[in-house]
Amino acid sequence: MNDEDLFGKEHVRVYRETDGERGYDWKRGTTILLLTTKGRRSGEERTTPLIYRADDGRFVVVASRGGAPDHPNWFKNIEANPDDVEIQVKGEQMPVRPSVAQGDERDRLWEAMNEVWPDYDAYQERTDREIPVVVLEPR
Repeated sequence: MNDEDLFGKEHVRVYRETDGERGYDWKRGTTILLLTTKGRRSGEERTTPLIYRADDGRFVVVASRGGAPDHPNWFKNIEANPDDVEIQVKGEQMPVRPSVAQGDERDRLWEAMNEVWPDYDAYQERTDREIPVVVLEPR
């Protein structure tokens, strides 16, 4: 299986088993982190592979859900349980403090994320909600 074909639970499994040796480098030159949140209803850990960019020691992800009308579940989990968020970047796991970028910072980070995944602009056109740009700061 080509790393570009990795998706969902299989992507998480392969990434964890190889400490990101497989699954970190993904489609079109993007890089992936694993985001683990606490389910807002189940209380169970949920892990999602997400495209990210580093920004001055922080990690930036986009809650696009392909432009769906509703936020992705991982984002809702962050809102409900912001103290139970962890990421894995390659072999390194760390707790993070999530925040939603606002104003000029959001604009700057949105542009930076579109440089690595230009589809984000198309996703924004598909939905009435403002797609959140989430900053994950190591704790």
